[in-house]
Amino acid sequence: MSPRPTPLLLVHGFWFGSWCWSEVIARVAAAGRVAQAVDLAGHGLRARRPACLVNRPFDPDELATEVSPVSHVDLDEAGDLLVSQIRRLAQDGPVTAVAHSMGGAVLTRAVQQAPELVAHAVYLAAFMPGSGVPSDDYARSPENADSLVAQVMRGDPGVIGALRLDLASADAGYRRRLRAAFFDDLAPDAAEAAIGLLTPDSPLAMQLDATRLTRDGWGSVPRTYVVCERDRALRPAVQRRLVAEADAAFPENPTSVVTLDSSHSPFLSMPDRVAEILAKPH
Repeated sequence: MSPRPTPLLLVHGFWFGSWCWSEVIARVAAAGRVAQAVDLAGHGLRARRPACLVNRPFDPDELATEVSPVSHVDLDEAGDLLVSQIRRLAQDGPVTAVAHSMGGAVLTRAVQQAPELVAHAVYLAAFMPGSGVPSDDYARSPENADSLVAQVMRGDPGVIGALRLDLASADAGYRRRLRAAFFDDLAPDAAEAAIGLLTPDSPLAMQLDATRLTRDGWGSVPRTYVVCERDRALRPAVQRRLVAEADAAFPENPTSVVTLDSSHSPFLSMPDRVAEILAKPH
């Protein structure tokens, strides 16, 4: 009898929510795999929106200066929440945890805290920061210089405590940049629907905090990295740098690498392929 496949725990990135995994969950569930998506701290049902987005008349100055209601959320809070979410799913044994984008930094923290709960960690176009290195260092690195994310953020993150998107903007050029940053290989109408589900604020502290990694913690858990070759949010050169640094730090546990010809959100643009990758035994 073949071993029972581990349950899948799916973690979204900044501005997204558990909703983004719905197409993938439908496919892996049809193949008989238990899968659950969760909301990160400050996102999804835990999101809190700045008042400036609903105040009328709309004041663009407030958009750029109002302190975010999630500015207090840091990597400690996000990591602790994720560990509790993993623990609930890991009642009968460890899970395969999958993270997208900034969710990767939270997954790294959770795995370091509780490696016994995770049989395999999968990073999908995700931050997989090195020991003691904040994700912000990679976001601001030369390899990521032409990322489109900086072009769609509004306000000074240091002032408002968050990375803010103007999701209600009617400016056609701005909306094109939003679609290009996150959904470049998705039909425009589907991309607009996805934009309507995004959270406007993601906590800056989560990007500035770092995790110290150990050989018997994060370094002990097998990992796979899925590189998205047309990603315009987290550039492929950064993704490959993350893999190289992890393998240099923990050479006895090298990263398995898969590539996708996709932009930043393949769970929406090619859910069949993502489900196929995740359905493989881990």
